Amino acid sequence: MYTFHKQAPAKSVMYTVTYKDGRTAYLWVDGNNKAADDRLVGLIAKDQQEQGLIPDGTIASIKRVR
Repeated sequence: MYTFHKQAPAKSVMYTVTYKDGRTAYLWVDGNNKAADDRLVGLIAKDQQEQGLIPDGTIASIKRVR
């Protein structure tokens, strides 16, 4: 017997980070609470740049993908 199962909510949210020079990077933020605040996502992106997880450069925009 087949039963329908709802998909579990995503545990992380993916963002596209676009730089002023046209480059693109991807950023994953764990937890929906942190991802709901756009200002906090910007701070997370800056922090990940400092750690070397995403490339250095001037960020033009950050857009939620999924």
